[in-house]
Amino acid sequence: MKKLLFLILLFTISLNVKSQTNLYENPEFDKIAKSHKIIAVIPFKTQVKLRPKQMKDITDEKLFRIEKSEGESIQTAMYSWFLKRKKRGKLQTLEVQDPKVTTALLKRNDISYANITEFTPQELATILKVDAVISGEYETNKPMSEGASVALGLLVGFWGSTNSAIINMSVHNAEDGVLLWNYNKKVRGSIGSSPEDLINILMRKASRRLSYTKND
Repeated sequence: MKKLLFLILLFTISLNVKSQTNLYENPEFDKIAKSHKIIAVIPFKTQVKLRPKQMKDITDEKLFRIEKSEGESIQTAMYSWFLKRKKRGKLQTLEVQDPKVTTALLKRNDISYANITEFTPQELATILKVDAVISGEYETNKPMSEGASVALGLLVGFWGSTNSAIINMSVHNAEDGVLLWNYNKKVRGSIGSSPEDLINILMRKASRRLSYTKND
C-alpha cells in the first residue's frame, strides 16, 4: 500500500518554480493589442543538453528530431493554453491560429524547424497572416514531451521528464516587428510533468501581464 501511494505521489508531482523570473512588457502593449485579431505560436527552438557520455549513444540527426518534437510539443501546449482561456472567456476577441495551419503555411514557404530562426518575427507574421507571433527558446536536460522522452530513453537509457528547464518566450508585433512581451523563467520538473504542466506554471502569473488575457 505504501509503495502504491508513493508511486501515485511520484507521478502527480507538478513543476516547481525555481530561481529568478524575468518579465518585460512593452509600455504600448495594451494599446497595440487592441488592434490584434489573430496571433500564431511557432515551434519553440529547443536544446536538449545531454552529458558527454549520453552524447556517445545518439547521433546528431536523432538529437535534432528529439529537439524538434519537444519544440512542437511546447507550441501545441501554448495553443491549448490559449484555447482554454478563450473557453473561459479570458481571451477577449482574439483568435489563435491552429498549429496545423501554421505548419502548413510555413512549409509552403520553405520554412522548417531547421531554418525558422533565419526569418524575423515580422517576416513570419506576414507569411502566417497574423497580427503577432509568439516564439521562444527552450533548454532542458531531459525532454518533457512523451514521444521525445521515450525516444531518448530508448537511445541513451534514461526515462522520465525534465529535471530542469529554462524557457524564454516572446511576443512580437507583426506590423513593425517590435518586441511586445518577453518572459524568461527557470523551472524544475518531475516524473509525470508534461509540456502542458510547464506552460501552466509559466503562465500562471505571467498571464496577468499579458495584454491579450483578462485577469481572473
